Amino acid sequence: MAGLLEVDSAEVTILVDNVTDNLSSTPAFVETELSRLARRGVNLISWTCMCCAAHGLSCLVTLRRGSETRTLLFDTGPVEEVFALNVQRLGVDLGKVGAIVLSHGHSDHAGGMLRALDLIRAAGGPSAVPFYTHPDMFRQRGSKRPDGSFLVMEDVPQPRALALHGADVVATRDPALILDGFAWVSGEVPRVTAYETGLPGQHRRTEDGDAWEPDELLMDERCVAFNVKGKGLVVLSACSHAGVINVLTHVRDVYEGTPLHAVMGGLHLSGTNERIIPETVRDLGTFGLATIAAGHCTGWRGMAALMNAFGDQCLAPLAVGKTMRFGAV
Repeated sequence: MAGLLEVDSAEVTILVDNVTDNLSSTPAFVETELSRLARRGVNLISWTCMCCAAHGLSCLVTLRRGSETRTLLFDTGPVEEVFALNVQRLGVDLGKVGAIVLSHGHSDHAGGMLRALDLIRAAGGPSAVPFYTHPDMFRQRGSKRPDGSFLVMEDVPQPRALALHGADVVATRDPALILDGFAWVSGEVPRVTAYETGLPGQHRRTEDGDAWEPDELLMDERCVAFNVKGKGLVVLSACSHAGVINVLTHVRDVYEGTPLHAVMGGLHLSGTNERIIPETVRDLGTFGLATIAAGHCTGWRGMAALMNAFGDQCLAPLAVGKTMRFGAV
C-alpha cells in the first residue's frame, strides 16, 4: 500500500500490560518506568508513583519526521481506572493523540476507551478523534463451555457511546493509511498458516442477537505498522488472534522490499495456543526481526521458548511503563 512515510524515529510507551518489571536489565533502546521517573526528577521511591499492571494492553505511539510529530493510541487496556492512573503517573500528554486504533473486539483492550476519549479532549486534543475499528468488533463475544453454556465477555463500548465521547468512528474491513501517512492500519489479516487457527471455542452473537455462532478466527483483529528510517517496519499486534506469523507475512507482502525490524504486543501463545509455540517460534526466525517485544497474552511458556530461541539480544519483554525507542532520538 503506497504512501506510508518513513519516519525518523518512533517511541512506543506501554500504558497497560499484564506485567510490571522495573528490576530486570534492558537493552539501550528501552527505558523502564523507574528510569522514566528518575529522568523526570523523582528521587523518592513510592508505590503511589508507580503504574499498575492489568490483563490487557495499551500503547502510546509517537512518530517523528523532521519537525512534524504524530501520536497514536493503540488500545486502552481492560478498565478505565488503570488506564487513567497509568497515564497520570507516567506524565503522558494525551492531548497530542491524533488517532485511536482498537485492535479487536475484546474488552481487555477496550475497557478504557471512553475515559481515554474524555482525557484526550480535556488535554486539548481534537474534539473528534479518528477512531479506527472493524464493524464486527461490536458483537458480544463468549466462550462455549463443555456443557454448552457460554462464558460471556464484557462488551466493548458501542459506536454511539464512542461518538458521544468524541470519537469519529471509522468502521471498515479495509486497510488505511492514518495520521497523514505516518502509520498504516491493516484490514482483515489473511490466514495462510496451517496451525494458526484463532481462539478455540470463541463465539459471537449473530447479527440479530438471538443466537451464538462460531467466531474462532476473529477476523476483526487488525495490526498497525510504521516504517522507521534505517530500521524498517515496526508491527504492533495486540493479541495476535490472527496468528503472529500470519500478521508478519501479511505486512511483509503489503510492503514487499521493506525489511521487518520489530514486532510488539501479545503473541497469544498461552492457554490453548501453547500447542503452537514450537511452530510459531520456528517461523518467527524467518523474518529477520531485530526485536521481538512480546507481552500481554504471550504467556510464560511462550516467553521462555522465545528466549531460548532468540536470546536477550532480540527478545525485549513488555512491561507497563516501558518506552521503546526506534531510530534517531
